[in-house]
Amino acid sequence: MWCTSCYNTQVIPFRVAFEPGISLYEQVVYAAKKAVVTGQLRAGDAFPSVRELSKSLKINPNTAHKVVMHLVAEGVLEVHSGIGTVVTKRSCSSAADRSNLLQKELEQLIVEAKRLGLTFDDVTTAVAELWKRLDGSKK
Repeated sequence: MWCTSCYNTQVIPFRVAFEPGISLYEQVVYAAKKAVVTGQLRAGDAFPSVRELSKSLKINPNTAHKVVMHLVAEGVLEVHSGIGTVVTKRSCSSAADRSNLLQKELEQLIVEAKRLGLTFDDVTTAVAELWKRLDGSKK
């Protein structure tokens, strides 16, 4: 996806593609979780401070604080005195957590398919064919 305002800095170890119509908070939470699930951020890795997050992504400090607190509440991050905020050992690494990251994209795909009048079989066939092509399968 092409975006006009993507940020990827030395301080922030993940990419955020700011999209209109979706709250900045939700987008940053999603990007952080995706970084953990994909292994871009691993257990024990330092997570940016609220100030670093705010400054690097050019978002309100209150929004950055809300993001960090949300990730702490979900068990993705933990705060250690004197060390800072780090990715937890548990993190979001289960198959269910990885699958949940796709919910937005899946919903968009299904809505668009229904708008075009495609059937469930049309969509699953197209997904299977694309999967095979990207996977390099000959079948």
